[in-house]
Amino acid sequence: MSDYNDLANKIFPDAKERKFYEEKYPERDLKEGTVVTRFAPSPTGTMHIGNLFGATIDNKVAKQSGGVFYLRIEDTDQKREIEDGINKIIKALKDFDVIADEGMISDTESIGNYGPYKQSERKDIYQAFAKSLIAKGRAYPCFATEDELNEMRTKQETAKIRPGYYGVWAKYRKLTVEDAIKKIDNGEKYVIRFKSMGDENKKIKHHDVIKGNIEFPENDQDIIIIKSDGLPTYHFAHAVDDYLMKTTLVVRGEEWVSSIPLHLDLFKALEVKPPKYAHTATLLKSDNGTKRKISKRKDPEAAVSYYHEQGIPAEAVTEYLLNIANSNFEGWRKGNKDASIDEFKFDIKKMGVSGALFDIVKLLDISKTVISKYSAERIYEESLKWANRYDEELVKLLNNKEYSLEVLGIERGNAKPRKDIAKWSDVRENIEYMYDEVFFEKERNYEFGKINNKEEIKNIVKLYMEKYYDENDDKQKWFDKMKDLTESLGYAREVKDFKQNPEKWKAHVGDISTVLRVALTTRQNTPDLYEIMKVLGKDSMKKRFSYIEEQ
Repeated sequence: MSDYNDLANKIFPDAKERKFYEEKYPERDLKEGTVVTRFAPSPTGTMHIGNLFGATIDNKVAKQSGGVFYLRIEDTDQKREIEDGINKIIKALKDFDVIADEGMISDTESIGNYGPYKQSERKDIYQAFAKSLIAKGRAYPCFATEDELNEMRTKQETAKIRPGYYGVWAKYRKLTVEDAIKKIDNGEKYVIRFKSMGDENKKIKHHDVIKGNIEFPENDQDIIIIKSDGLPTYHFAHAVDDYLMKTTLVVRGEEWVSSIPLHLDLFKALEVKPPKYAHTATLLKSDNGTKRKISKRKDPEAAVSYYHEQGIPAEAVTEYLLNIANSNFEGWRKGNKDASIDEFKFDIKKMGVSGALFDIVKLLDISKTVISKYSAERIYEESLKWANRYDEELVKLLNNKEYSLEVLGIERGNAKPRKDIAKWSDVRENIEYMYDEVFFEKERNYEFGKINNKEEIKNIVKLYMEKYYDENDDKQKWFDKMKDLTESLGYAREVKDFKQNPEKWKAHVGDISTVLRVALTTRQNTPDLYEIMKVLGKDSMKKRFSYIEEQ
């Protein structure tokens, strides 16, 4: 009479003993308390913000503990793979400074001692572990045809009972070893199913690192663990890989919570300790007063490529992701305005249980603050790099590097630096008026604010250049002369004087400076006017003022 070992050897005659791989991949030599995390995407689509959110947390938790963060590619669904999918994943992570300690570094190369890090190259390993389950009666070949499975589903739907391959519905579960071997010898197609010992009427208790204590019905589903092509299903592969690669913490989206009973059942059958699980809240978006899951189809910001196209710095995106991930991040940042983000101690237990609201407006506010701390040189280099790919007109402006650095240096390095740039796609709009070749080519619309009499405006710009402008003045002297100009024209020298007696004055010094600002830039809101004048220089200013005088 045959036993399960005969069946295991019949199905996987060349598979090694699982002990071979357990010895090949020993426990990691890490200090107590360190964390081993993994990012395990499938190369079947482009990276989205949810992927990056999880990978950022994986990376942060592992690195700050002195542990290991590795990149594993789950490519067993090869029919759905996109072209160059693995390299696109690696590049997306690198762009956001999420650098794995181990794992794939290209579509064909990897680093680390626990590989292969691509599931399609681990077929022998999975078969060894499947063989061990068959040998002890915890897995079996299932010969169910598509017609049989469809008939089963129809009966379950008609009877309105729970769908799946379990219990009385698991037709081939109790097939004898002899009969199974005969079917194999006859060339019948089959898959390998896990034989669950669970009872759906019993409960298991599980502690999720984020969600806390959760209770589930036991798993009783006999899921497929090895497909007919010899490759594993996701559920089985992840259990084997996380065991052999010594993963201690799995961070994944809350849509996987329902898989916990199955995954714990697999680890129990394999007789190994499961990793801890942390299920992150779904990223939500506010939409007409309601909250919904952020969608790659509806929301451009759902795709990681969006942030490159818009030119939002990776540093800002990471900062925002940590902001929505940890409730104490915002307070930490307020108290450590100039600290590196690496200094923030991330606490995964402080992640929210309910959906995290993804707010692009808040992200752009954070990005403004991040960019405001950059030097003019860095802004120049980053915006030029972006422009070379997305904005030819900006490239033309930035070709004059020396002048561009002066333009970008306006109000930089101050206690309160300018915050008008949220992304590199904002740069051209924010600086192009400083370039004569653009300023005089474009149609210009002047709105001077409170002072709108044409002759008065002409008089202000004429008088300023003739009597009060000196390119060698420091800022205080320049400001004093602005007040002198204001007073000479019969306006309030001080804003406070105007506010106290508004009927006494036509306007005040701020309104005079607005006339000069609009005449030079066509804009009422710009960075510091004194610095703008210093960068434009006398010749450009005269040319711009002359245009106003001639109208």
